Amino acid sequence: MKYLLQVTAAVALCAGVAHADVIKVGVVGPFSGGAALQGRNFQAGIEAYFALHGKTVGEHEIEVIYRDLPAADPGQSAALTQELIVGEGVQYLAGYYYTPDAMAAAPILEEANVPMVIFNAATSAIVNASPLVVRTSFTTFQTSTPMATVARERGISKAITVVSDYGPGIDAETAFVRAFGAAGGETVQSVRMPMTTVDFSPIMQRIKDSGAEAVFAFLPAGPQTLGFMTAFVENGLKDAGVQLLAPGDLTQESDLPVLGPNAAGMLTTFHYAVSHNSPENIAFIEAASNWLGNPDELSFPAVGAYDGMTVIARMIEATDGRQDAAAAVEAVKGMEWISPRGPVSINPENRHLTQNIYLREVAEVEGKWINHELQVFENQGDPGWVAP
Repeated sequence: MKYLLQVTAAVALCAGVAHADVIKVGVVGPFSGGAALQGRNFQAGIEAYFALHGKTVGEHEIEVIYRDLPAADPGQSAALTQELIVGEGVQYLAGYYYTPDAMAAAPILEEANVPMVIFNAATSAIVNASPLVVRTSFTTFQTSTPMATVARERGISKAITVVSDYGPGIDAETAFVRAFGAAGGETVQSVRMPMTTVDFSPIMQRIKDSGAEAVFAFLPAGPQTLGFMTAFVENGLKDAGVQLLAPGDLTQESDLPVLGPNAAGMLTTFHYAVSHNSPENIAFIEAASNWLGNPDELSFPAVGAYDGMTVIARMIEATDGRQDAAAAVEAVKGMEWISPRGPVSINPENRHLTQNIYLREVAEVEGKWINHELQVFENQGDPGWVAP
């Protein structure tokens, strides 16, 4: 409540402003610490958008103000969000890598008259936290559900799930178990790990003891996924023929040079691969890589940020710079465009992104490890969303 009271005073000061020459966008993300590369990808996506489309919308110039949140910290997320609104006067909020951080900031939005565009956080329920939340990333329900179909098509009948114990992990587990069971598969065990887990050997032993033919895993992309993947191989599970299935967080492109042969042949389902072959993606990769300096650092959070800026630009255009969060969100309901990831649209009912989900296989092509697209699940909504 203290955040809402402080934000109200700031909103009252600007309530009569009809236009603004500079539109400030506040971006919260991990720009230091173990997940700093994900924050750099937020920046790369934003800078790619500016390189390809410019920083102005009509007479208005976009200014981006960053705030660093190195690890999931709901209290700090709320404080940084308040600071951006009150101290910096931002009209739009964006970013939010982890679900708990987005959920902590969402109650501030309506009182502040500010929309939030989610670049990454992947729990389905975030959009129910405020009518001013719009998602340009994905949900783990959306990326995990097709993997159950893939597993059954490959003759897998028994699986174990292993996920990080927070919103997206629980969503991923629920999505896979539900769809796998509906297709005739059996989940023999479900394991939830603390987000702070770094020693995965006990988890690997549980997988061995389960007798499962495959493990479906979810961890947030970053250092933990590298640790998990390494432990899977070093504990002999790959050599034993256990299939490792996951949404694409576990094989983000920036990790593939390190994973290399350890990940060869691994199947994932995801909304984006850097290897996606389209004119839009080629242009995006060039612009984002120019900013990063190292093309191997490019990963999926960049496309969420790039498309997020596409949505924010439409909001600014629709409101002609006025601070009117409800009108801004209304203007993008049903919006359709061609993203670097393929055709996308914003579901007007729940403000989730409808998009293609791709089955990918880790493969070495011309000396470079990539997520090679094998199959397309077209126009996937969010099967995990439940109306409030």
